[in-house]
Amino acid sequence: MAEAQAQGARRRGRGAGGGAARRAARSAVSFETACFIERNIPNLEMLNEEALQIIEENAETILEEIGVAFVENPAALERWKEAGADVQGERVRIPRGLARKLCATAPSRFTQIARNRARDVEIGGGSLVLAPVYGPPFVRDYEGGRRYATMADFEKLVKLGYMSEWLHHSGGTVCEPTDVPVNKRHFDMLYAHMSLSDKPFMGSVTDPSRALDSIEMARILFGDEVVDQNCVMTSLININSPLTFDATMMGALEHYAAAGQACIVSPFIVGGAMAPVSVMGTLTQVLAEVLAGVAYSQLIRPGAPVIFGAFVTSIDMNSGAPTFGTPEAAQITNGAGQLARRLGLPYRSGGGFTGSKLPDAQAAYESANTLNNALLSGVNFMLHACGWLEGGLVSSPEKFVMDADQLGTLHKLAAGIPTDENAQAMDAIREVGPGGHYLGCAHTQANYQTAFWRTKLLDYKPFETWAEEGERSTYELATQRVGKMLGDYQQPALDPAVDEALKDYIARRKSEMPDAFI
Repeated sequence: MAEAQAQGARRRGRGAGGGAARRAARSAVSFETACFIERNIPNLEMLNEEALQIIEENAETILEEIGVAFVENPAALERWKEAGADVQGERVRIPRGLARKLCATAPSRFTQIARNRARDVEIGGGSLVLAPVYGPPFVRDYEGGRRYATMADFEKLVKLGYMSEWLHHSGGTVCEPTDVPVNKRHFDMLYAHMSLSDKPFMGSVTDPSRALDSIEMARILFGDEVVDQNCVMTSLININSPLTFDATMMGALEHYAAAGQACIVSPFIVGGAMAPVSVMGTLTQVLAEVLAGVAYSQLIRPGAPVIFGAFVTSIDMNSGAPTFGTPEAAQITNGAGQLARRLGLPYRSGGGFTGSKLPDAQAAYESANTLNNALLSGVNFMLHACGWLEGGLVSSPEKFVMDADQLGTLHKLAAGIPTDENAQAMDAIREVGPGGHYLGCAHTQANYQTAFWRTKLLDYKPFETWAEEGERSTYELATQRVGKMLGDYQQPALDPAVDEALKDYIARRKSEMPDAFI
């Protein structure tokens, strides 16, 4: 009781704006971070109205005739039965139109706040929020090679995310720290996001109890009232495709939705294995799964923020390995975006995907294909925007900074083409005239600092300079940049009382359970 009263006092103090919080804010070290993207370009739409209507009609048929499975979750089955679904065993058949009607209460756009409110993000509409790689159990760097990830690796990636100008979100499981017990690592991962960065972050979903821990830690960080009235976390709820909603993920969704926190309801599709080989068939299954998942979140709490997710790739029919950056995946990503907008939901997809083992030419081609396609497909929340290698098995610091540098091009492209008087440049054309050059003209002098996007990584030096500096590859340049960014890193200030409360909560919760590594 005393502990609860003390914790409540701490929260009330923060809500009122304590002196320690104000001092921490004044002393915080701020690094330049671009605001989330607001597109000033149209979305590319590959599917016509007839194709979209066919997909929507067929998805309703799947829900009504085939149904979806909510396994090991009697409460979910009861909720669906009360909503009017036909529940037989663990199979839920949803009458035509019911799921879509339930989805209508989900917001089309919402704000996820950060502890540094200058870094809040808007998710939905024409926005694009970029978040790093999620989930790999391995890391690979230039000097150490491929190995199981540790908590030190996790903290390094969070720091790189905080220091990355074009990255808006700290993400979630940027790698899986295998040196920490499975049942306790979520505490350390969340604390790293909360203390080493001040950008928005994601909660844990690997067990419903870990979702509750995430919510409680967010309450300590932000205060009860802020969490009750705002979205402070996004979480990734993967559907066990095809058409199966397992108790672990749904249990996490139930807690987050009840607390008003955002969930990405995302089919996990490898075409040919978890969905049909055809684009239309895969999109139909994706839509059916998302409709059921989003509708269920609204049964928990109407109005809970939710994101239409689509992680889709194809398969190599010779080896069975997933493939990335392929035309079919691009078509599915694009079509799913059209379907999400017709539902009025924010859309998650895309990323710097590659099947390559190294940050090499294959990685560059595949990542560029998926990043640019996601921009044109209207993605609102892009997980895996930087750091992904080897089909998502590996997080790479060097790939992280390579991708993060290229995310600047998405910002530039999304801004569209200015057409004002300065952009028309008629004064410059008149000044230079035939046969001249523009390097010294007034228009160039006034605009050269902002006219072109500039890389902070790639090498454009003359051959002789490049040779004198050691003929460094992009991989080597990225290694150097990782070192510089980590050397420049300064931890954003955190209210000492909040920090102490977080550490106390983590210590208490860890002491309540034995270590488990499975």
